[in-house]
Amino acid sequence: MVCLGNICRSPLAEGLLKKKIDANALDWTVDSCGTADYHVGSPPDKRMIKIAAAFHTDISNLRSRQFSLSDFEKFDLIYAMDKSNYRNIIELAKNNYQRNKVHLLLNEWKFGQNLEVPDPYYGSEQDFINVYNLLDEALDSLLNNRNVKK
Repeated sequence: MVCLGNICRSPLAEGLLKKKIDANALDWTVDSCGTADYHVGSPPDKRMIKIAAAFHTDISNLRSRQFSLSDFEKFDLIYAMDKSNYRNIIELAKNNYQRNKVHLLLNEWKFGQNLEVPDPYYGSEQDFINVYNLLDEALDSLLNNRNVKK
């Protein structure tokens, strides 16, 4: 799960997907990172921690890291939250095998529409709630699309 700074959208996506993985007894690994190094080592944004907790998802222990070339080898799928981060990741890819791992997350929900998860950083509490709801729906679709949702 990849966004810009790894303090709002991608840590929430990581926490939510981990919760869904546990609920479905899946043997998956999920992680999150940012394409920029603005917040490396920092916890998620306090507002996102609060919204996640309100929906029984704890992301307070996560720490920001920057996307690394080794992520292409560690992960089968790499989900970008928006087109800008998608392009940043694609530019780092060395070959088509790596490029084919990169997808916009919301295409799991609204296939082929290339929708973006909006960055709530400069927004209101409602914007953070909207991102939570959007990611929750998209991650349910991801599980359904992979035929693992109970």
